[in-house]
Amino acid sequence: MRRLLLLLLFPVSAFGLTPESREWIEISAKLEPVQCEKRQLRRELLQAEVEKRDADAKRLRARFAELNHNPQTAQMERRLAVLKARILDSRGHARNPEDLEAISLQRRQAFYRCE
Repeated sequence: MRRLLLLLLFPVSAFGLTPESREWIEISAKLEPVQCEKRQLRRELLQAEVEKRDADAKRLRARFAELNHNPQTAQMERRLAVLKARILDSRGHARNPEDLEAISLQRRQAFYRCE
């Protein structure tokens, strides 16, 4: 009974994933609000530059820099870089194809939640 309960708590697709890709997905989920804000800031910054609103552009750049200098965010982003090297081989292909599919799905879902 206990095993059945555990099986219901975890998605079936997660069983084929490596520990590195599971950690990637977990960290990415934690970073999602920051990444979403950065994406929105990039758009607003581009629009401010095109419209020559220098004060707005300066304010947006400052906020972007503030997000980049957050120690917790920086630490998680560094960890993602390490995990990426472990997930991909030297040619840039996933060592486990299921890893890449799961990470891609998670990134797409995060993108649409941000919109």
